[in-house]
Amino acid sequence: MEKIIDSIVTSTHDIKISDRSQIYMTGIKKITSFDNEEFLMDTNLGILLLKGEGLELVKLDTHDGNVSIKGKVNSIAYTESRESGKESIISKLFK
Repeated sequence: MEKIIDSIVTSTHDIKISDRSQIYMTGIKKITSFDNEEFLMDTNLGILLLKGEGLELVKLDTHDGNVSIKGKVNSIAYTESRESGKESIISKLFK
């Protein structure tokens, strides 16, 4: 998984998904890690885990916290705290 830069974020967080293949998000503080099957992101509302197939980062605006991703979306899940997000990743590695 790759690591990426922190961003300066606006106060809102939105997700728009078109045809289950184009994802546009605002309010992204940081993309912690990503690959072609999942993106782990820190948002204004908690940790967001996006899972899918053939996921690809199309656009990253680090100043405004906007992200565009393409690929097939299978699931989106939030956790309340950073620790919860890390725990799920670690438990996933040891399954």
